[in-house]
Amino acid sequence: MKSPSTPESSESVDRVIHEVDGIQEYDNKLPNWWLYTLYGAIAFAACYWYWFETARLGASPVEAYQAEMDRAAADQAMALTVGDATPEALAALAKDPNATALGKQVFVSTCAACHRADGGGSVGPNLTDEFWLHGSAPERIYRTIASGVPDKGMPAWQPQLGALKTQAVTAYVLGLVGTNVSGGKAPQGEREPISAR
Repeated sequence: MKSPSTPESSESVDRVIHEVDGIQEYDNKLPNWWLYTLYGAIAFAACYWYWFETARLGASPVEAYQAEMDRAAADQAMALTVGDATPEALAALAKDPNATALGKQVFVSTCAACHRADGGGSVGPNLTDEFWLHGSAPERIYRTIASGVPDKGMPAWQPQLGALKTQAVTAYVLGLVGTNVSGGKAPQGEREPISAR
């Protein structure tokens, strides 16, 4: 009697499913890691299909790509229409939601350290009241941001930000004027009523 550990007895347990030219193909059990990978891929595909196609809980990759392309086209169009920083152009830019959204993003990441995220002022002056050190007219705000005020510690931002972002920040700051956020820094400079701008 042959022991079960011999090769002949293990081959007799396996079932030959195909034979060609003396080469036998056995019906072997697949390894567990391979099966788990297969089942995981099937579960992922089912969840992915449900998420994007059935429930519509998230934007599909095509929709996300299109939204990104639309955003880039809007930024490019804004760059083409920004042009010179005239008072009229800056005032018009302050009414453009794309420009003010870009301006807010740049303001929060660049200017909030000195002016607070809401513009209320900390090291730098309060940008939400009617008092201004260097003028509240659009072109004066733009010049202050672009060229800076080195003796007061305000760097020139246009070399770092570029013209588009500098004008977008100016547009955002123009929207802050007169909002008088609570807890803002005490007034500094001369009073310039909003109606005078």
